[in-house]
Amino acid sequence: MSAPFKAKSYAEITPCFSAIVDFYDFVICDIWGVLHNGVECFADAYETLKLCRKHGKTVVLLSNAPRPNQDIAIQLAQLGILPDAYDAIVTSGDITQDLLRQRAGQRVYLLGPERDLPVLASINIEPVALDKADYVLCTGLFKDETETPEDYDILLNQMMQAKLPMLCANPDLVVERGTTLIYCAGALAERYIKLGGDVKFIGKPFTIAYNYTFEAYFKLHQKMPDKTKTIAIGDAIRTDVKGASQYGIFSLFLAAGIHSHELLDSGFQLDSQKLSAFIERQDFKPDFISRNLVWSL
Repeated sequence: MSAPFKAKSYAEITPCFSAIVDFYDFVICDIWGVLHNGVECFADAYETLKLCRKHGKTVVLLSNAPRPNQDIAIQLAQLGILPDAYDAIVTSGDITQDLLRQRAGQRVYLLGPERDLPVLASINIEPVALDKADYVLCTGLFKDETETPEDYDILLNQMMQAKLPMLCANPDLVVERGTTLIYCAGALAERYIKLGGDVKFIGKPFTIAYNYTFEAYFKLHQKMPDKTKTIAIGDAIRTDVKGASQYGIFSLFLAAGIHSHELLDSGFQLDSQKLSAFIERQDFKPDFISRNLVWSL
């Protein structure tokens, strides 16, 4: 079965994934906001990915998490999401580690919480103090539940004065933890850019993230996937939809994620007028839209 023609200026409402799954062989799925919210598993999404694999589809989870895929697999298992829902995981942390290896001999300052230390520890890199660093690795805010990017103005100005380049290991601006939006590394990186800082982003929506994901498919099948039979699922226009569009693959946008406050009505259902206006404002439009990821209604 051929995939739908991609060159269109509108997004099609698709309440359930089973309606379009037969068009695709390769499913790239975001994690946070699609499979869980950091607190609980989204059972319908988990079941949908399991059914995708039962129907012969390859599922690779693609996350902007700044930690290695092994750590994310453990986190998923703790939330009840097991490997029966995916064939592989690719994270910004995996890509970051490769880039860090290329900077062997340079000293790094870690701007981020302790939970992100594995990205350095697993490749035997010890972070240093800011005044000793050659560059900064930003994985997030130190205390993301209580702090905002504005709290980092003094630190960012110190980085600017030292002319330190930044590697941003999570381009996301915000993520929903439970029902609360918290700031991510991308918010600090954008603030640093406004000060004139040099930033390299690692993860979605950038090409490198999709290259790694296609390489994961190749390792599984010894062949590259067909872009016309590949779909990416996510809840962020800025990363998931933009990244898929720029890479030339299809996208399914889930409205009940970080944009839910903009797109759902008081009964937590899609508000057609808000949705239409929202999509119209976007530079990159999804091919399909669902409230959340479900196999069937």
